[in-house]
Amino acid sequence: VAVPGAVCVAMPGAVRVAVRALCLAALLSALGAAGTELTLELPDSDRRCFHQELESGIKFTLDYQVISGGHYDVDCYVEDPNGKTIYQETKKQYDSFPHHTEVKGVYTFCFSNEFSTFSHKIVYFDFQVGDEPPILPDMNNRVTALTQMESACVTIHEMLNSVIDSQTHYRLREAQDRSRAEELNGRVSYWSVGETLILFVVSIGQVMLLKSFFTEKRPSSGGAGT
Repeated sequence: VAVPGAVCVAMPGAVRVAVRALCLAALLSALGAAGTELTLELPDSDRRCFHQELESGIKFTLDYQVISGGHYDVDCYVEDPNGKTIYQETKKQYDSFPHHTEVKGVYTFCFSNEFSTFSHKIVYFDFQVGDEPPILPDMNNRVTALTQMESACVTIHEMLNSVIDSQTHYRLREAQDRSRAEELNGRVSYWSVGETLILFVVSIGQVMLLKSFFTEKRPSSGGAGT
C-alpha cells in the first residue's frame, strides 16, 4: 500500500522483514486501542442511556452525531457516579466531550429525544477510554533518537489514525446525505402522486363540461290540442 509522504528506500531482505513486523505490531496496537462505536435508533419521546465503570484519573472522550431524523438534533448529558451532571447539551447535531475522571465508579451518558413527538433519530457515538498506548516500547522515556525504521512506523501509524478518522467522517456524511436524499425522494413521490390525481380530476371535469356544451336538448312531448 502506498502511503502519501512515505519515503521508499532500498533495503536488504532481512531489514524489510523487520520493518514489516514492526509496522504490523503498530497496526495491531492501533486496532487494540479503539473504543466503542455504536449506531442506535432513538424513537420519539424516548431516551437511551449507557453505563461504563471507570477508574479515577482516566481520560475518556464521547463523540456523537445525529445521522437522520427531524432537524438532526438530540439532547445529551453525562453524569458521574455521584449523580452530578458533568456535561449537558440540548438539541445538538454533533459534539465532542473529553473529560478526566475524578472519582471511581459507574459513569452514565444518555441521549434523549423526549422533546420530539413524531420524528425518530439515528445517532452515532464513539466512546474512547484512556490514552492510546505508545507505538514503541518505552517511547515516552527514550533519550535517544528514533531509528529510520521506527520513525517510518510512527509516521505510518499516525497516517492510519488519520485515515480511520477520515473514513468515519465520510461514512457518517454519506449516511446523512443518503437519509436526506431518501426523504427528498419520498416528498417528490408524494407530490407527483398528488399532481397526478389533480390532473385526473381536472381532465374528467373538463370532459364533462365540454360534453354539456354539445348535448342537444329535445323539445317536450306535450303539444297543444287541435
